[in-house]
Amino acid sequence: MTERKPPGVSFESFVDKQIRDAEARGDFKSLPGVGRPLEGDDTTYDELWWIKRKMAREGMSVLPPTLALRKEAEDALATAAEAPSERVVRKILTEINAKIRDMMFKPPPGPPLGLKPYDVDEVVREWRERREGRQSQEG
Repeated sequence: MTERKPPGVSFESFVDKQIRDAEARGDFKSLPGVGRPLEGDDTTYDELWWIKRKMAREGMSVLPPTLALRKEAEDALATAAEAPSERVVRKILTEINAKIRDMMFKPPPGPPLGLKPYDVDEVVREWRERREGRQSQEG
């Protein structure tokens, strides 16, 4: 634990002394990353850099709701294409269709959604065809 700042000593000189003492002891010689450039060394300054880095680390997005739903719908369709059973395909599509319908009838601010609910039976038919094609190639 660090020592407390003595009364009557300015904060700046107290901190400077602690840094000088640590340098003299060699406390900074074996820090991780020594000699390597700082991560994200960008020449342009962005005052929100720390927020953006945290959001990226946590997998968060700041897309408008319609664009976020477009991305979610694409991901749902891709997930349905690789689903292990027809029941799972139908479940995935039913859930995303509910979100699409909800946004169609209560449009949020931002760009238009430009999506309509998926035809579940059509996607299931395509899923079956791909699955049968894979099984015939494997067998």
